[in-house]
Amino acid sequence: MMEKIHSPVLAKWWEPSATGKIRCTLCPRFCEMGEGQHGFCYIRKNEGNRLVSIGYGRPTGFAIDPVEKKPLSHFLPGSKILSFGTAGCNLGCKFCQNWTMSKAKLDDLNSRYATPSDVVGLAKHYHTPSIAFTYNDPVIFGEYAADITELATEAGIHTVFVTAGYVTAGAREEVFRGAAAANVDLKGFTERFYKQLTWSDLHSVLDTLVWMKEKTNIWLELTTLLIPGENDSTEELKAMSKWITENLGTRVPHHFTAFHPDFKMTDRQRTPAATLQKARDIALEAGIKYVYTGNVHDPNGQTTYCPGCGGKVITRDWHSVLSINMHGNACAKCGTVIDGVFA
Repeated sequence: MMEKIHSPVLAKWWEPSATGKIRCTLCPRFCEMGEGQHGFCYIRKNEGNRLVSIGYGRPTGFAIDPVEKKPLSHFLPGSKILSFGTAGCNLGCKFCQNWTMSKAKLDDLNSRYATPSDVVGLAKHYHTPSIAFTYNDPVIFGEYAADITELATEAGIHTVFVTAGYVTAGAREEVFRGAAAANVDLKGFTERFYKQLTWSDLHSVLDTLVWMKEKTNIWLELTTLLIPGENDSTEELKAMSKWITENLGTRVPHHFTAFHPDFKMTDRQRTPAATLQKARDIALEAGIKYVYTGNVHDPNGQTTYCPGCGGKVITRDWHSVLSINMHGNACAKCGTVIDGVFA
């Protein structure tokens, strides 16, 4: 029986503003809210001239997923992960694939109550080695995620953030502290794309990625949803891959996934498989060692190959791991170390 949380919970990362309102400093949107007003994300609110998190302890449901579905290909491959999110989001992606949750308010969804202890207890009950904050962006429930991470770490359970990385420098250290892994959506590689289709900015996301790679021990993977005519040009893909190799190195896995018409972009076609293959080829040519395709059936693009001998080290079909040909964290054939977390 899950304990009911006495909402709302006082939020972190805010300050009084010169306008007499309060200003949220969690993400680069810096929402200013008068009494009773919500921020862009819906779940941060001014109540009594203080910022509260009305999403704390209010998940919209739990699922047990393969970790490959996050997607993570180099973090405990073949394992299960307890996944959940809340209502709301701090981005406004017109192509959102989870818009029924990310654009909903708590009253619109069958939210349940779950304390951080409840969530960790569920992971123990179902014997999942990890918990994923996913479906909407976990940055907006950073207080809740941080409290879960603290308890999970004590219990020997990992936490994973599936996020757009749209968070301020002042908040990100505490939000992500103790997390074991993250898959960050690098949604495109132009400010035009970010401004017009996500209502956010590319610079802030790139800053988070560099910080995460250089200043934390978080295992990092990237995902880019390719939308025909928007972020799939050869020029943009080459620029993205070049930036990754120069700023994150060549060993951060990159997943290119297929768009399907949804939310406010139902007039666009699905991403052709050939576009995903083109993107994968461009990234591999740029020197990135691990590049994957997703949302399509492509066993070749979903399998992990050894960067030393080229042999298959983790063979996949969709989200299923068919075989692992490794000794510890190394290729069983040639001994080359495969980057990731495998135990």
